[in-house]
Amino acid sequence: MTSPFTLGWEEWVAFPDLGLPAIKAKVDTGARTSALHASVIEPFGPANKPQVRFLIQPNPDDLSLEFTCSAPIVDRRQVTSSNGETELRYVIATHIKLGERSWPIEVTLTNRENMAYRMLFGRTSIAEDMVVDPNRSFAQPELSFDLYKQLPKRKPVRRPLRIALLTKEPENYSCKRLIEAGEARGHVVEPIDTSRCYMKIGARVSEIHYDGEVLPRFDAVIPRIGPSITSYGLAVLRQFANTGAYCLNEPNAIAASRDKLLAHQMLARERIGMPTTAFANSPKDTKDLISLVGGAPVILKLLQSSQGKGVVLADSRKAAESLVDAFRGLDAHFLLQEFVAEAAGRDTRCFVVGNKVISAIQRQAAEGEFRSNLHRGGTAEAVKLSKEERAVARRAAQTIGLNIAGVDILRTSDGPKVLEVNSSPGLEGIETATSKDIAGQIIQHLEGKVRPLSREAFV
Repeated sequence: MTSPFTLGWEEWVAFPDLGLPAIKAKVDTGARTSALHASVIEPFGPANKPQVRFLIQPNPDDLSLEFTCSAPIVDRRQVTSSNGETELRYVIATHIKLGERSWPIEVTLTNRENMAYRMLFGRTSIAEDMVVDPNRSFAQPELSFDLYKQLPKRKPVRRPLRIALLTKEPENYSCKRLIEAGEARGHVVEPIDTSRCYMKIGARVSEIHYDGEVLPRFDAVIPRIGPSITSYGLAVLRQFANTGAYCLNEPNAIAASRDKLLAHQMLARERIGMPTTAFANSPKDTKDLISLVGGAPVILKLLQSSQGKGVVLADSRKAAESLVDAFRGLDAHFLLQEFVAEAAGRDTRCFVVGNKVISAIQRQAAEGEFRSNLHRGGTAEAVKLSKEERAVARRAAQTIGLNIAGVDILRTSDGPKVLEVNSSPGLEGIETATSKDIAGQIIQHLEGKVRPLSREAFV
């Protein structure tokens, strides 16, 4: 006959789904419901798929050891404690591991900061083949809080995330796909209008306000900041970072990508191929400036532009000089760039996620147009990249500091040349042409970066 699985009156347990490797629990058959210590309990998500996030300090003797967990809510019920007090608690379902055994249980969340044990192990969590020996302590193998020291080296535990999508256009294709992909993987993705955010900045508190209320803390932020509000959008993104949220692309990297002159200088420093580029301030340098890029035809680009806006082709030296004078008359900051005729109105968009080029398309400009942007009527088709092209795209994204990037390159006889590194690449063209779930891969990458057990500040 098989011996019963024995529990002592106290045991070490783990919660793999929550990423908690060691909790000391009191086994109490007099209590019907199991309870787990939790503070700063915060529900989030839609009504049909509610989630809860909470802070836990697993070691009552070391309150500096604190972690964030989150899980789906399965119920909310009234629980009466041993002292007769009744409390409305959130209930989550999760797996508990004790020795070699692992099984699902329901556990309520409550503040047990004045209790000696961070978990109360109630009788409904005890399997039928288990017996409790009230005279034994730690009948199963003992664990240690030292296990938490190993967490930075462990693979992140997947958990529901609360993600802010910074955008003024939540209904465009890219934003809708990111929301859809996040929700498909169990996360809550909330679109937030960047321009409606305002901030309280102080030594002890970093708050973001929105429509008269303080925004809750988010696990991560996906920035889709429009060029027209770059400066303010980056200030908002920095504030999110100050609250402990992981930024999919960091503010400084986005700023560098938006400043075409700075981006080209950074790429040049790393000896990454690009069309010859020139920049000057004095109108006396106009003729020499045009000569530096090989003469006409020449491309003029505003330093702050996107989707082909502010990019002009001058097909003769006289036209180039006139355009330079016109731009300067408007106090516009611009650069001149070599026109690569052999590209024939084609460029290649390489989509970089993390340190990997996950997909690429070749874009062809519409007839009579030199800009291949899809917003300008260009067309796109999937394309296979060479090893050199992949390496250049990766290096370009790394040089600017972007985790997610659309790197535009020209295929030339001298090898690939980087035109631009985009920090908010659109998804519609590349997903349509390649039939790949780019949005899903972005969310997957984000999951690996937001550690479920990172120490975070709750103010």
